[in-house]
Amino acid sequence: MEVPKRPDEKPLRLPLQDVYKIGGIGTVPVGRVETGTLKPNMSVCFAPSGVTTDVKSVEMHHVQLEKAIPGDNVGFNVKNVSVKDIKRGNVASDAKNDPAKPAGAFEAQVIIMNHPGEIKAGYTPVLDCHTAHIACKFEKLMAKMDKRTNKVTDDAPTVVKNGDSAIVRLVPTKPMCCEAFLEYPPLGRFAVRLRHQEDRR
Repeated sequence: MEVPKRPDEKPLRLPLQDVYKIGGIGTVPVGRVETGTLKPNMSVCFAPSGVTTDVKSVEMHHVQLEKAIPGDNVGFNVKNVSVKDIKRGNVASDAKNDPAKPAGAFEAQVIIMNHPGEIKAGYTPVLDCHTAHIACKFEKLMAKMDKRTNKVTDDAPTVVKNGDSAIVRLVPTKPMCCEAFLEYPPLGRFAVRLRHQEDRR
């Protein structure tokens, strides 16, 4: 069996799982490298907070690394950043190579898997996208599609329900970082949960 190629040639994307303040060291964000590489002395920026800083060191399981690659769960010490400046759901990226940006409105394909009623424009559920949990408004139902062929079956739907596949325009209620699925797949997929149950993705 061949080992899948890790997307280390892409620009860095590292969603934060948590941020710690460690005595004698400072602020240490932790998370998994999804694409690209993370190295000491690299300049990183965090989206959507807009903070830019330098990486002092990178560690995995208490061992210092010269380079972290996709799949590595790491902690990295950053300069002059407070634990109040960044948080879970922020995405670290290379400040000099296609830095991550906050998402405004975006279009996404959703499949309604388990929902008790009809969904109309204005519905505002919480999206789980990488480590972020942000309420997003279904601003407009753009089209309904055949799940098997992806052909448009209704170009102006007013409602969608269980079993439907649709293109919707989503607007985050708070600053959020997500990416186009074709460019950064781990940051381009999401799930919506209803009462602790997976609902759509």
